[in-house]
Amino acid sequence: MLNDIFNILLPHMCLGGFIILQLILSMVLSPRLYRYARLVSVVGIALSIVLLSTVQTEPQYFALKNSIMSDSYTLLFDFVILVCGFFVALITRNLVKTFKRNAYTFHAILLTAVFAALNIVSANDFITLFVSIELLSFSTYFLIASARGYYSKEACFKYLLTSAISTGVFLFGVSYLYGITGSLNLSEIYEIVANTDSSLMYSISAVMIVLGIISKLAVFPFANWIIDVYKGTESSILAFLSTIPKLAVFGILCRLLVFPLSNSFELTFVIAIISLVTALWANTYAIREKNVKVIFACSASANASYALLAAGLVSVYNLSTVIFYLICYVFMNISVFTFLNIYGDNNPVGVDDFKGMFYKNPGLVGAYAVSVLALAGIPITSGFIAKIYLFTAIANSGLIFIPFLLALLILTVAALYYYLKILFPLFKECDKNTPVPALKPVFSLKFVLIVTVLVTLIIGVYPERFIELCRFIAYNI
Repeated sequence: MLNDIFNILLPHMCLGGFIILQLILSMVLSPRLYRYARLVSVVGIALSIVLLSTVQTEPQYFALKNSIMSDSYTLLFDFVILVCGFFVALITRNLVKTFKRNAYTFHAILLTAVFAALNIVSANDFITLFVSIELLSFSTYFLIASARGYYSKEACFKYLLTSAISTGVFLFGVSYLYGITGSLNLSEIYEIVANTDSSLMYSISAVMIVLGIISKLAVFPFANWIIDVYKGTESSILAFLSTIPKLAVFGILCRLLVFPLSNSFELTFVIAIISLVTALWANTYAIREKNVKVIFACSASANASYALLAAGLVSVYNLSTVIFYLICYVFMNISVFTFLNIYGDNNPVGVDDFKGMFYKNPGLVGAYAVSVLALAGIPITSGFIAKIYLFTAIANSGLIFIPFLLALLILTVAALYYYLKILFPLFKECDKNTPVPALKPVFSLKFVLIVTVLVTLIIGVYPERFIELCRFIAYNI
């Protein structure tokens, strides 16, 4: 029993130890030493990644009375979450310089969010899942509000209200499911529902649970917060917000759809409708926008809706496409927000404000352009392979879902307009009287941008090994 706990929780305990260390350092160190806060987080996450490589996954491991679990599926999601956390910690340099005295507290909150995301993926009962989701939510509130100014506080408050409503919906669904099955353990619930006929109350509880969870994905009907949050939040926090919570939510959502919530036929159509409505709203909203952050907010909602539709059409093949899509997606997002961080949040972020930047900064702007093209799904990038793989999975799910697929394909083509709207000004020549900033990023920011773009291109050119890995994970969930 003790060995199982250490096998599952060793990376989590390491991260928890560094959270405590950050809090202690915030009390004992001089504010002049604020620069080391980022280093402590980077070392802590790197060490957790190393310890994760020692975790055994075969067979499945359970601990703490089956409330948490570990297998190859959770291991992959944990690894990607930690890698994203590593990159996000690296690009917080400008934010740490702003905080100074509170830098250690800020990084303690960031590590807490990563810790909560790991626990969400490993959760095997609804109590552990609820506590982990709330821990991630509260950490996210503070991270969004960390930037100085009115907009960040407004964004935090709107996100708080939306999350409070979705939490209530989630708890109502869990309470109904507990009344039906008499258990909160995911494995026990699956054994019960697999041997009984589906009821209306079971379908209602399944829909409410899913609605409560997917609010973090900014999909309908909980998408109203994302525009204001992206407008008022610093770029390095957006790199976190667009990757780690989405990985955690999809990690647990796919497990719920495959096991305890798999007996609800109505849930599939609810998810399909939500995905379509979200994609329609996000893509049409972005077409008329000129603020780069708002466009990426709509892109985040649209991409989440594509993956959500594939996840809702439950099958092993679809699950592998969702995992592959998420891996590709998080690296693209870290790339674009790293570039915005290099550009500076104190500068305007309208599409025309980047005019002519390619001629002053060809390397950095070229890397940024590759990431935007990947989000658009242009060939030789991972985004193209991910979209082809995802839409193929939806097409194979049955004729009844072909109309949903056709609608998403049309919206994906329409989305090219706003992605190109971001790119075209980069290559336009400016007037001689218009100053174009020469970007001089520090090594850590340049390192993150280059590595994430290289991963995007490598997966786009040689996707076979990554697809095989995702299929192996899906078949062994």
